[in-house]
Amino acid sequence: MSGLWLLMAFLSMLAGMGWLALSLPAHWKQVRPQRSEPASGQLRLLGWTGVLVSALACLAADHPSMAILVWLMLLALTAVLVALLLSTRPHWLQPLARCVSGQPPVT
Repeated sequence: MSGLWLLMAFLSMLAGMGWLALSLPAHWKQVRPQRSEPASGQLRLLGWTGVLVSALACLAADHPSMAILVWLMLLALTAVLVALLLSTRPHWLQPLARCVSGQPPVT
């Protein structure tokens, strides 16, 4: 059961870091070049919510001292993953952008 909590922690942290990155105009333009301005407030709210859900999932998976360690490692891992995605395949973050913009992906 703790494996599912850790998977949920990873996915919510990855989505949260993606939304936080997309709240910056430069990263938004990499993912959605046709859209001029990101909805920064909504993206930041979604991003911090994802980070918080990840922390709660880590706490549900393990005791607090281990949960904090796992959460911090997830924070670093997902930050690197999002940075790599933005530098190599920014279009993979389009599903996160559509959560706010409601537009179909740019092809």
